[in-house]
Amino acid sequence: MTTQLFSRRTFLKTSALVTGSSLALAKAPYVFAKSPVTLRVMGTHVTLQEEIRQKAMADLGIKLVFEAKGESELVQKATTFPEKFDLYEQWTDSIRTLWQANAIQPIETERLTYWNEINDISKKGRIIPTAPIGLGDAPYKILNVQKDGSLGSEFTGQISFLPYAHNVDSFGYNTNIIPKGIPYETESWGWLLDPKFKGKVGIVNAPTIGLFDLALAAQARGLMTFADMGNMTIKEIDVLFTVLMELKKQRHFAGFWNTVPQSADFITSGRMNLGSMFSPGVSMANANGTPVTYAAPKEGYRAWHGVMCMSRECKGAQQDAAYEYMNWWLSGWAGAFIARQGYYISNPERSRPLLSTTEWDYWYDGKTTNQPLKGPDGRISVPAGDIRTGGSYVNRFSHVAIWNTVMENYEYSLDRWYEFLLA
Repeated sequence: MTTQLFSRRTFLKTSALVTGSSLALAKAPYVFAKSPVTLRVMGTHVTLQEEIRQKAMADLGIKLVFEAKGESELVQKATTFPEKFDLYEQWTDSIRTLWQANAIQPIETERLTYWNEINDISKKGRIIPTAPIGLGDAPYKILNVQKDGSLGSEFTGQISFLPYAHNVDSFGYNTNIIPKGIPYETESWGWLLDPKFKGKVGIVNAPTIGLFDLALAAQARGLMTFADMGNMTIKEIDVLFTVLMELKKQRHFAGFWNTVPQSADFITSGRMNLGSMFSPGVSMANANGTPVTYAAPKEGYRAWHGVMCMSRECKGAQQDAAYEYMNWWLSGWAGAFIARQGYYISNPERSRPLLSTTEWDYWYDGKTTNQPLKGPDGRISVPAGDIRTGGSYVNRFSHVAIWNTVMENYEYSLDRWYEFLLA
């Protein structure tokens, strides 16, 4: 009897404690709250910016880990260790390599909220029907996953990358030293190899980018011609590097930069007076007080298109978060953010309400700004009275000479590139 009473009392007391503990825990909702998904994004400093990471995390409620590296290091890691990233951000010239290595998986367009808003630069290769497509890997040529598993232009509902940030590149020059040229008339890629700029020319250290800057320059100077610059033969590559090696012996080049901040430092320090540059580098230089014009070469621009790819190992909750992040990128804020550093987004109308009329008029419509404009860092990067070199979005993308490309003879060109750097 005593034992029964003890057992019953012990049971009731224990039950009360458990019930009380449960009620207490119910009032502390974070004790057993599900941890947010961690999404690992590997890419370049161009898009892996801290402001973007913080804003996306706040909007989506996920944890983002950004890993920024140089171009060649990125491709090597992504193709070797696809389990170490969920999303990969770079440029179209990495797509063939990633796809052939089976490092990335198809993206389903039906899960992309703004797919129908993406413009024809990505889907058809031209911004307007009369614009040239340009040589090399125009994005639409490698966007769609074909029924046989190859990449091509026919839409299938599966794509190899999300089209988002893009721009046309050229070279920047210090107008304190070099008189300002006339866009599409006197500004020329040939300036990069002009003897009068000997010792003050900087080139981007990227085999799929700097190679084309120099090829465009060599052809513009009449030093050689190409049957198809977007797919050079071994003989053409050898002729080009013979020209470049001779110029290097003459100390024509001031150096080869690896990062956007380094390119800005090259020109603000006076190490170079002109050279390969990306739009953010020009903005940085101008913000630091060096007047740099981003040329509109009469031969046409070298264009690039950003890609966001999904690792073949990205599944389950990570995959859901990856689609959320891709959709977030095209939802407006990110497009407005990168517009202030001179980049375009694939569905610009979604970002338009988040830009002031003056900002839109300058960055997208190519109109003169009547007031200073700030870059993403909050510093003035565009002075009042300035007009964007090359004009409007439509006009600039109507002057594409070539796209960043991995050629059939890429491996050979890579060997020659490193030989050139070390000479």
